[in-house]
Amino acid sequence: MSKQTHAFQAEVAQLLHLVTHSLYSNQEIFLRELISNASDACDKLRFEALNHNALYEDAPDLQVRLSFDKSAKTLTITDNGIGMTAQEAIDHLGTIAKSGTKDFMSKLSGDQKSDAQLIGQFGVGFYSGFIVADKITVETRRAGAAVAEGVRWISGGTGDFEVETITRPERGTSVILHLREEALEYANTWKLKEIVGKYSDHISLPILMEKEEWKDGELIDPSNEEAGRKPGGMVKTGEWETINKASALWTRPKKDITDEQYADFYKQISRDFEAPLTWTHNRVEGSTEYTQLLYIPSKAPQDLWNRDKKAGIKLYVKRVFIMDEAEALMPSYLRFVKGVVDSADLPLNVSRELLQESRDVKAIREGCTKRVLSMLEDLAKHDKAPAASADATDATTEGVSDVLSEEDKAKLGQYTKFYAEFGAVLKEGLGEDFGNKDRLSKLLRFASTTSDTLSVSFADYKARMKEGQDAIYYITADTLAAAKNSPQLEVFKKKGIEVLLMTDRVDEWALNFVHEFDGTPLQSVAKGAFDLGKLQDEEEKKAAEDAAETFKPVLAKLKEALKDKAEDVRVTSRLVDSPACLVVTDDGMSMQLARMLKQAGQQAPEVKPVLEVNPEHALVKKLDGSVHFHDLAHILFDQALLAEGGLPADPAAYVKRVNALLS
Repeated sequence: MSKQTHAFQAEVAQLLHLVTHSLYSNQEIFLRELISNASDACDKLRFEALNHNALYEDAPDLQVRLSFDKSAKTLTITDNGIGMTAQEAIDHLGTIAKSGTKDFMSKLSGDQKSDAQLIGQFGVGFYSGFIVADKITVETRRAGAAVAEGVRWISGGTGDFEVETITRPERGTSVILHLREEALEYANTWKLKEIVGKYSDHISLPILMEKEEWKDGELIDPSNEEAGRKPGGMVKTGEWETINKASALWTRPKKDITDEQYADFYKQISRDFEAPLTWTHNRVEGSTEYTQLLYIPSKAPQDLWNRDKKAGIKLYVKRVFIMDEAEALMPSYLRFVKGVVDSADLPLNVSRELLQESRDVKAIREGCTKRVLSMLEDLAKHDKAPAASADATDATTEGVSDVLSEEDKAKLGQYTKFYAEFGAVLKEGLGEDFGNKDRLSKLLRFASTTSDTLSVSFADYKARMKEGQDAIYYITADTLAAAKNSPQLEVFKKKGIEVLLMTDRVDEWALNFVHEFDGTPLQSVAKGAFDLGKLQDEEEKKAAEDAAETFKPVLAKLKEALKDKAEDVRVTSRLVDSPACLVVTDDGMSMQLARMLKQAGQQAPEVKPVLEVNPEHALVKKLDGSVHFHDLAHILFDQALLAEGGLPADPAAYVKRVNALLS
């Protein structure tokens, strides 16, 4: 193929502009990204060679090499991995799928550190080379292709790139960075070793660099040794040395691994700049043998809710890399977990399809799930100080017992951090993992009418229930403010009864699978007829019954006026300051869930709520005998709908009725 010029995809051109102009303060990430790509290319070759051993050609030892040429101002990262064909070079280096560039660009914040972190997460790491280079040359040949089918790809990082066929004896890829003047520090052995040690020490392949040694300068005057010598310098010896540990971290004994090494390995496999929140490293023996090294991140990734994004942990078989993001090894609700599983039993040629059917994989999945839940339970156990009072609303370290170890003290508050990032995802497990539903229920945290923070567990709530209270009360809403100010809470506030405030979109769905906790039923304050049981004295019950009897004629007229909107109209004692509120039947779909389904483009049944009115409210009292009865009835309903978070079916008619009464 003769030299051809291709235009970059529009999003790539936009990305390149960002990289070259905005990420200069985090320059060294380019080497981490390019070494990771080189390692991935070697892993892909190893996997393909399981069925085609000839792909190794005459170089079975996989490796990554770094070399530089100060005079030419170049830095080269070479791997002997899978390599690329000409079409693959055009596809992989000139275009990026939606899950790459477009999502990357949409997440940018303007903060250079966090933006640089996104580069690896969205699979656009190759372009980070343009942070330090004003031109990149890629020379590559796919394993198994003829020597004459090598490819050269060149770009200056602007609007286009060139591709041509070359002769390349070596399999794999060389990325040649033509360094900018201000980036020449990267053509330096010490600097490169420092970066490799910081970001890539735990790459399981050897990363090689040519050794250097000091050579004295030549004599200024060969005939006169006393005249002195020219300045000496470092020269390359022709020998190559490994500059990383080049051994899989998870295969080492735990006692030989420091916390810093565990954190560094996490950063390498996750492309995350933040240290993990916690991790677990275990060798599991029995009917299924495997090693697991699992991490819980400290921050949620930007694409946590991207349904197109595959999630999972890395799978190795007998230390041979098999696949990234093996979804079968971890349930979807734990998709934030990062790490590695190395199996001693799975076949080397295992596929994603076989993973779904394998008994060994099911055992690994169950083992990994239980291990992660144990980690979370351990964090939750230490999240509050042992001496915290029963009505405490915030996690605190005050009063921590002296018998706690330093390690346990360090965990205080960690679960609160975890839950703020991943609590909504964890709730998905209530409907996906029935075997662990009870464990998950104990891990849930909510705000309540006594705490705005996500700190109240079902167990906390139950421990401070009032005498005679026989249900755990909760309300769902779109926002915390809407939940706190809901009319349905008025009598609960008056009586000092705590109510859990649930505001995650997943709550409505998740609560379909949780009806009680430790024998105590969960009861929505916006469902069913109002009944506080023993918490409501006989005098209150008698007053409510008398009001319902007295109000019967008005209720009948309200039912007729609102027959197209309301399933029923009844008197309630759950209201104190508001004239009316809307509720649904015990087995009915909540209005909030119906709205959410419609917003998501899904079919939802038409929900006709029950209108409950407060007979002690002045506006409700005014109904009896009013010439504006019909308008007042509709205003009552629409105001109750607004307070609940909905919108009137005919906003213009609502405004017209209110204006008419005001005037």
